[in-house]
Amino acid sequence: MSQLQHRPIRSFVRREGRLTAGQQRALDRLYPRYGIDWSGGQIDLAACFGRPAPLVLDIGFGDGDALAEMAAALPHRNYLGVEVYRSGTGRLLRRIDSEQLSNLRVMLADASELLRDGIASASLAGVQLFFPDPWTKKRHHKRRIVQADWLAQVADRLQPGGFLHMATDWSDYAEWMLSLTDAEPRLENPHGGYAPDAGDRPETRFERRGLRKGHGVYDLMLRRVQSAALR
Repeated sequence: MSQLQHRPIRSFVRREGRLTAGQQRALDRLYPRYGIDWSGGQIDLAACFGRPAPLVLDIGFGDGDALAEMAAALPHRNYLGVEVYRSGTGRLLRRIDSEQLSNLRVMLADASELLRDGIASASLAGVQLFFPDPWTKKRHHKRRIVQADWLAQVADRLQPGGFLHMATDWSDYAEWMLSLTDAEPRLENPHGGYAPDAGDRPETRFERRGLRKGHGVYDLMLRRVQSAALR
């Protein structure tokens, strides 16, 4: 088989424009301090933070404002934000430094690859996926990050009782998420459907944009069950 046949389907397309001078300076100066380099293999994430604490993985944090707010409001947790776009990462690095958010680290990486190869089983207190690319055309649904095999990996990496919190402003994607999570035996939905509110999640820029377009906002909050036999 050719290499093209083995190329993984990405849930993102790099459309990144030029970085601002400030974002580039933040990446050059602050990523060595607050960033985590990863080139493969499992990571000792507790060592990266310098303390043991419940660890929450935030996938695709965008401009980073919501993640920074959560880290500031919940200092008993460690947060690892994973993003592929350098502009948002540079912006978040400046906020981490200015607010001295010692419980927040960032990583420039493909989060799906990190989940697969870098995170140990039962090591995460939570996973957050807020407003991922909905890939609205049917022929592009295979690019959506939320797939059955991805959810199986998330369930494996979560500690018993750990949470998966996802949000979208696309009703079709919300239904897709709900259907797939309902089929994963290691995840339970205490609300029986969409959550009644956003929980700890602050309002994001993507959410505000969706609301301006008249979209609804759907939050799904799942828990890792103790055993598949409990379902």
